[in-house]
Amino acid sequence: MTGTKRVFIKSYGCQMNVYDAERMGEALAAEGYLPAETVEDADLVLLNTCHIREKAAEKVYSELGRMRILKDARKAAGGDLAIGVAGCVAQAEGDEIVRRAPTVDFVVGPQAYHRLPDLLRQSKTRSGVVDIEFPAEDKFDELPRRAKPGLIARGPTAFLTVQEGCDKFCAFCVVPYTRGAEVSRPVAAILREAEDLAAAGVRELTLLGQNVNAYHGAGPDGRIWDLAQLVYALAEIEGMARLRYTTSHPRDMSDSLIEAHRDLPALMPYLHLPVQSGSDRILAAMNRRHVADDYLRLIDRIRAARPDIALSGDFIVGFPGETDADFEDTMRLVDAVGYASAYSFKYSPRPGTPAAGRDEQVPEAVMNERLQRLQALLNAQSDAFNRSMVGRTFDVLLEKPGRRPGQITGRSPYLQPVHLSAPHGAIGEIMQITVTEVAGHSLFAEPAGAAQAPSALALGGAA
Repeated sequence: MTGTKRVFIKSYGCQMNVYDAERMGEALAAEGYLPAETVEDADLVLLNTCHIREKAAEKVYSELGRMRILKDARKAAGGDLAIGVAGCVAQAEGDEIVRRAPTVDFVVGPQAYHRLPDLLRQSKTRSGVVDIEFPAEDKFDELPRRAKPGLIARGPTAFLTVQEGCDKFCAFCVVPYTRGAEVSRPVAAILREAEDLAAAGVRELTLLGQNVNAYHGAGPDGRIWDLAQLVYALAEIEGMARLRYTTSHPRDMSDSLIEAHRDLPALMPYLHLPVQSGSDRILAAMNRRHVADDYLRLIDRIRAARPDIALSGDFIVGFPGETDADFEDTMRLVDAVGYASAYSFKYSPRPGTPAAGRDEQVPEAVMNERLQRLQALLNAQSDAFNRSMVGRTFDVLLEKPGRRPGQITGRSPYLQPVHLSAPHGAIGEIMQITVTEVAGHSLFAEPAGAAQAPSALALGGAA
């Protein structure tokens, strides 16, 4: 493939898809593809899909309908537009996508995106489903090194996938069917990629995995490393100042990882640890394989090791069979934990999952009422946590320009957006700040020791 062409990648869903889209862009950059600002500017459009949310597949087909019109117009004008579907919907419904949307040139699952240049060449001679398969343990060895600094523009933060797949088989979740069993990248491959990112100016790395704390990668010493060993090694990379990871399962929160939160300054004091429900009966029906008390005792151990840690979680209301008493158990758990932030959703069935065909589906009106109550409590906890930041001094990584001239936006150790006045050249620096105001979910700050705090109004309000 020669010449300069442009690719537009549209990603749906999780952070891992964001990472996958970046890697797809890098693989294509080596083939002469540059990023397109819009679909209309592209020679190739890739829809990087997610199967977690309700009706995700239908949204893809709707988007493909718009792509067909654009492709027909391009063809009528003597041009061409290649269309590919990647990601979890591609994994789950590859043959159906080709049947319903023949305008698609190729469909590729999330385990083969590193082969995109080859797949594009193949699509010139045939259309269809390409390599919809789950990875072997050594799949990650096939990944090429990331683009050299400067080939792909990046800021001071980056995602890095270290683990894929899930062995938990929660009754509501489609991930084991779209991402396969748990596999982990070799330690050496992760360290090489992290070193490349640090050389490109990345200061903060977020490690990704469907069950990231189940990481079990082959170490350079011939032994299997866990996530705690991995984060200690990553913290030794020159220039890599901050580490995070997501998403975790309570059953995989090991003693060694808790100790890493206690002992490793680079590991930020923020943990996303989904519990989904506070009812033991519903947790059993979900196949979570822990009870509420297990989770609460785990939280106590984590906070004993790192008292200032901020916790985030996921909750599903209206799981089949959930009673008023089950829901009240969830409310009591939330009240006991006190979350800095959380995500909460109404249950929606995913085709092929065990819960999808169960009786005792909860009426929509009941789910709505429960979700409103839960979100009111979670929002009150989040607001209280944010207000507690006023007057506190801590380090912030400055990430990007803000909405107003002279404004820079960064992230606190607890993942909150922080806005302050600073020169554009400070992006990428870690600055000690003092929080002066809170507006919505945003913090406003000044450099520590500054004489006068700027107001949120002066800085343009909440982002």
